[in-house]
Amino acid sequence: MFQRSYPNLAVVTHVVNDDLRDFVVRREVRRTDFMVHGEHDDRTAPQFRNRKGRGPHKGRYDRSRRDRQRGNHSGGFGGPGPRSRLDDTDGDVTMSDGSQDSSSQNRFNPYGRPFRKGDGRFDRDRRQGKGGGRGGGGGPFRVGDRGGGGGKNQSGWYKVTIPHGRKYDKKWLLTALQNICSVTYTPVQYHVDHNRVHFYVDDSSVASALHKCSHKITDTDGYKVEVHVNKSAPPSFLLSDLKPEHLEHLKQCMAKRFDGSQQALDLNNIRTDPDLVSQNIEVILNRKTNMEAVIKIIEENIPELTSLNLSNNRIHKLDELAELVTKVPNLKTLNLSQNELKSDRELDKLKGLKLVELWLTRNPLCDVFKDQASYISAVRQRFPRLLRLDGHDLPPPIGFDVETPTTIPPCKGSCFGSDEIKAVILRFLQQYYSIYDSGDRQPLLDAYHDGASLSITTPYSTQNPSRSSLGEYYKDSRNLKRVKDSTIRFRLLKHTRLNVVAFLNELPKTQHDIASFTIDVNTYTNTLLSFTVSGVFKEVVVDGKSRESTMAFSRVFITVPAGNSGLCIVNDQLFIRMATTEEIRRAFVAPAPTPSSSPVPTLTAQQQEMLTAFSQKSGMNLEWSQKCLQDNEWDFSRAAHIFTQLKAEGKIPDVAFIK
Repeated sequence: MFQRSYPNLAVVTHVVNDDLRDFVVRREVRRTDFMVHGEHDDRTAPQFRNRKGRGPHKGRYDRSRRDRQRGNHSGGFGGPGPRSRLDDTDGDVTMSDGSQDSSSQNRFNPYGRPFRKGDGRFDRDRRQGKGGGRGGGGGPFRVGDRGGGGGKNQSGWYKVTIPHGRKYDKKWLLTALQNICSVTYTPVQYHVDHNRVHFYVDDSSVASALHKCSHKITDTDGYKVEVHVNKSAPPSFLLSDLKPEHLEHLKQCMAKRFDGSQQALDLNNIRTDPDLVSQNIEVILNRKTNMEAVIKIIEENIPELTSLNLSNNRIHKLDELAELVTKVPNLKTLNLSQNELKSDRELDKLKGLKLVELWLTRNPLCDVFKDQASYISAVRQRFPRLLRLDGHDLPPPIGFDVETPTTIPPCKGSCFGSDEIKAVILRFLQQYYSIYDSGDRQPLLDAYHDGASLSITTPYSTQNPSRSSLGEYYKDSRNLKRVKDSTIRFRLLKHTRLNVVAFLNELPKTQHDIASFTIDVNTYTNTLLSFTVSGVFKEVVVDGKSRESTMAFSRVFITVPAGNSGLCIVNDQLFIRMATTEEIRRAFVAPAPTPSSSPVPTLTAQQQEMLTAFSQKSGMNLEWSQKCLQDNEWDFSRAAHIFTQLKAEGKIPDVAFIK
């Protein structure tokens, strides 16, 4: 095949009929020196002749041609051209700020197939509403679909979403948006959903202006605030309530679906119930007002309901169902399958129900768990009595069946096991803490074994340790739940008595309330004695500084016999925490007596005689006996009465009886 070029000839195209439904063109060959103004020259310069998509016209020419063929264009025969865009200043506003090249929009492909009515993809798209006419087009998301021209803003609801908006103050967020938004707006139904913030606007120009605010606001952490805008159904509170006559039909419909022998109500896919559809009644249970109406009917007519089937109702929130906890207390079986629940956190709203059977299959939340075991565990945390899940039997629950709130019984006193052990432990503690609370803890070397070890632990806290009263202890805390590195674990464990006592000397100076001590013997053999002592203490003023805080401790001593009746520590575990309000209230009510080996010598002979007799009758040592007599102005009878009363109430510490 041979091709020839005729440089003095050109193909001229005439539009005979520009009706979209009957588009007709005529082509003819003319000499190049005979052109009529307004005619189109279809010649292609040799330097631009290229394959499709190649050369200088790649992008603009070929892209616009493809778009026109698909019906996604703003000029030509698929929508308003450049002229109409200038005339219509209130035209549709796309969510993108980008603009199209008007030259590419208005180019025409003279070599394409002539367009005829009913022929090609464009006609199919036009008939389906995908292109053609004003406001059509299949381009990017538009706010305010206009349909038929006009310059007024179109009403309609749009949902505005702020990802991670939960962390922002509502007043700050709305003010910041209004400051940069070109249109004044009023947010409707502002609410928080998980980490997102949502509200509604009912004007397309407002929606467009808000969308342009995205990434224009910087929060205090330096992050840009995103703003998403989408067309939406009206807010739920605007949806009309069911009319009284509709409620009566709904009540009758529910009565037909109720099984009295089983106390079971089946509301599966109720929106398609023939009785309701025939009356043009739309019951959609993912609407707040509709669900509330259903629950009210249940409460007033079948409060003894034990089984409820709400499957296949497009339910995505369980807020209204939370009322079942109080209004339908006997509910044992609940079917929520084939709905749109996306998070297991929705189940928290139903935690008060004593369910034994639950169905959740074919909900999106079922797909978020890594395995079946974690799924069952998450559900059972909310419903510990559950025996069946999605039709499968579960192992019996393990727990305490406590129907009514029960107060915890009061804490019992010390447990020694025998008077012999009691005497040994009390004597040891009296000596140990008299040295520990003194200015010098070095003499404690005699209390520890050569190979002794000590560790200290504090509760884990997210608070800055330097700002906590436990800061002095936090850096040495050997909390094995937090410290995983074996090297650090070994370093935090103090080995040998020299290192143990050296470490104790570095801790803040303290004053322990011996009267608060509770002692429990854990293990006792001929060669080992393990016991726990718990109580409160406070740090004393050092260099004019004091933390002014009361702390609680629990200490486990593992000891072996030493000497005739002494103890030697081989392991010491100290746990320190902040004291509770009650512990602080009861701490240091009476000052502890100063330890001494003999009574104060300034007593008269009569007082000495009375002190000796009181000590023998009460069993208390001389220091505590003298304190009791002094507090009662040396009235023997009154002191004896007070002693008997306090002992019966358990308010006299064990240390008072150490002689």
